[in-house]
This record gives sequence, structure tokens and C-alpha cells, in this order.
Amino acid sequence: MRLILLGPPGAGKGTQAKLLMSKFHIPQISTGDILRKAVKDEAELGREAKAFMDGGQLVPDEIVIGLIRERIREADCADGFILDGFPRTEVQAEKLDEMLQEMSLTINAVLDFSVETEELVLRLTGRRTCKECGAMFHVDGRPPKQSGVCDHCGGALYQRHDDNPLTITKRMEVYEKETAPLKKYYNQQGNLKTLEGTGDTEQIFSQVCRLVSH
Repeated sequence: MRLILLGPPGAGKGTQAKLLMSKFHIPQISTGDILRKAVKDEAELGREAKAFMDGGQLVPDEIVIGLIRERIREADCADGFILDGFPRTEVQAEKLDEMLQEMSLTINAVLDFSVETEELVLRLTGRRTCKECGAMFHVDGRPPKQSGVCDHCGGALYQRHDDNPLTITKRMEVYEKETAPLKKYYNQQGNLKTLEGTGDTEQIFSQVCRLVSH
């Protein structure tokens, strides 16, 4: 099962990706994670990526696609994978399609999580992340047992610097301009599946499972 998750920041893609990983035993592929690993491992593509990152530039699509290709070839992707955070633009989607075609692979479903902007702002401004293990909490929806302390590892919780109303609004504008057009792109391919991303996490996951099973 090969999936792409679409949706604005705070739509719950990360949460649903973890549930999908657990149920279907397929990995979540994050471009941020594979970039950091490639740089740390000093792989050839990692060294190329680092040169751009050190210069404060975006890593070119060709390098990112190359890293995704290498990641997909790993054993744990044999039964599928979940792409979260890529593609972000139509050009990236086209390059991804070309790469997958070369590998004789196809995307089974593209899940688009729809959430109203007001709800997203509430989610993101209340979000708290553990500095140690990355676990996420919410001051209202899912508060930690002890304020400021992670339930899982005891690490300190913090608010990301970009989780403020002004920055969130700008991130939404960028998403609508660059990423939202992907919905039309994948709808034309016939594999876009839109679902309501508001409500109980398990109820949303039930929708996800139903959509990817058809």
C-alpha cells in the first residue's frame, strides 16, 4: 500500500500516519528525516543537500527525489510506504510520478485531510512538543498529566516558534498557493480521496481505513 497524505499544517497527517504505520506495517517517509539522515551519514546525496542547506537554500527537487528513491528501495518499503510532506508542488508531483514509473510502482491513494482554518489555528497555537522524544500534546485537547512535562519520557514540552497566529496564517496562504493545487492534479488521476479531518482521532482513522481499502 503506497499512500500520499495531503492537508494543511495541523490537519492531523502525522497522527494518522503513525496509526497507518502500526496497522499496515509500512513506514512513514518524511523528507526532513531522510535529509537529516543523509547529511549525518555523509552519503553522496547528503553532501550535495548539505551544501544547499548550509547556504540557506532549498534542496533541489532532483536531490530530494533521489533520496526518496533510495529510501523506497530499502527492505521495509517492500509492502508500501506513506509519503507525508512530499510532494508539495505540482512539479514535485510530476517528478515523483516519473520516478515511480521508472520503478514500476504506483500510488494507491492520496488522502486529503480537510479542516477549517479556524480549527487549524486553535490546534496549532495549543500544540506542545516534547524536546526529547517528539511526542505531541495540546493544552486543551490532549494536555499532559503534568504541565510542561512529557507523559512518555519526562522531557520538557515546548511551543514551536512558528505555532503563532500570524505565522500560521502565512503558512496557510503558502499551502493554498503551492500545495492545494495538488488536489486537482491527483483528482484527475482518479486516486484523490478527501475526508473530514475534524473529530475524534479514532473516528477519523476509521474513515482513513475505509478509503484506503477501496
